[in-house]
Amino acid sequence: MAREFKLPDIGEGISEVELLRWYVHEGDVVQEDQNLAEIETDKAVADLPSPYAGVIQRLYHQPGDRIAVGSVLVAFAEDERGRTEMEAAQAKPRGADASRKAEADTGAAQGIDRSASAPGAGRVLAAPATRRRARELGVDLAGIQGTGPGGRITLEDVERLARDGKQTPAAVEAPPSETAEPAEQPPRMITEPMALPDFSQWGPVEHAALSATRRQIARKMVHSLFTAPHAAALDEADVTDLEAFRRQTQQRLQDGHLHLTLLPFVMKATVAGLKQFPALNSSLDDQRQELILKRYYHLGIAVDTERGLIVPVIRDVDRKSLINLAAELGEKIQRARAGKITLDELRGGTFTLTNAGALGGHGFIPIINYPEVGILGIGRAQPKPVVRDGQIVVRTMLPLSMAFDHRVVDGADVVRFLTLVIRLLQDPMQLLMAA
Repeated sequence: MAREFKLPDIGEGISEVELLRWYVHEGDVVQEDQNLAEIETDKAVADLPSPYAGVIQRLYHQPGDRIAVGSVLVAFAEDERGRTEMEAAQAKPRGADASRKAEADTGAAQGIDRSASAPGAGRVLAAPATRRRARELGVDLAGIQGTGPGGRITLEDVERLARDGKQTPAAVEAPPSETAEPAEQPPRMITEPMALPDFSQWGPVEHAALSATRRQIARKMVHSLFTAPHAAALDEADVTDLEAFRRQTQQRLQDGHLHLTLLPFVMKATVAGLKQFPALNSSLDDQRQELILKRYYHLGIAVDTERGLIVPVIRDVDRKSLINLAAELGEKIQRARAGKITLDELRGGTFTLTNAGALGGHGFIPIINYPEVGILGIGRAQPKPVVRDGQIVVRTMLPLSMAFDHRVVDGADVVRFLTLVIRLLQDPMQLLMAA
């Protein structure tokens, strides 16, 4: 009789995944926690570990298939042949298996909770990134009651306990407006989708299925645009002195691999602005008609990848130095583009920055990363002629564009926020003191 492994509930409202590739073949002997497949969820690429040790009898899907949660992925043989091969495999040196196990324990299986598929095993339900964060904060996971799906411990649970020293019921800490994004329910639409004409009557066409990431981006963008009334404010900062300071600091750094860009400075200035205007660091609970003011500053950074726009979150920006932010940014951007970012690293943001300047873009109006209230767009810093003290001079100007939820804040406060951010960016010493 075969033992079936079904796609577990990954949480986050994810109802299906896309199978990218198998790491195993039918007939292979696998160990518990050995990676079976690489999958793509709506938010990240992840390795799927095996909950069992045994012999692969059947693989039910092919690369490219979309697999619903609860569908059978793999069947493990439980006959005499399977037990014999398993015993033979266990008798062999297990250096490679031990290496795989060690790699898995340090977070190689991204965002997939191994214990989620084996309830009742007495193991803490937490993703590798959550475990790593708990170690950093000195938090004992065994003492936490998880608020995630199936009792899974989330990053928010760990950080709440480290910050407040107590646990809060999930219903209070995570109201519907922040968690209820069911994949099955389409966003509210003002108009019905328009039927498309048959484009093939005018020439050759090709049909390409949207990837899981692109479907998630499309869903979130429509939901944001039709939920939050968008308004925008545009301005620019004179970063001539800041750019000179950045170049000097880069030259003084001993680590030649660390690339200090303007982005960490903008992050620090943004947090200073959010502290002055806390409504921009909030979410609106429509059902309760109240603002959820967040007293932590986790900035999402939009990253352009081959799979689409990914927004990893840099946590506690107010508590980190510019150098630490630059190092963490470089590491997370690299892993996001390699498809190695974890699900937990994409959650918990309070405000988002999106930098088109790195691609050469000048001005644009971004869409809010709902349920956040605002998003700051950064254009390309470049020399421009400007008037200073009645004289035309060349200065390095940085375009900034701020989109915001007009239900929560008015344009006047957004202009004040931008003015503060600009003032800090134009005075590096004041920015360092504010940081």
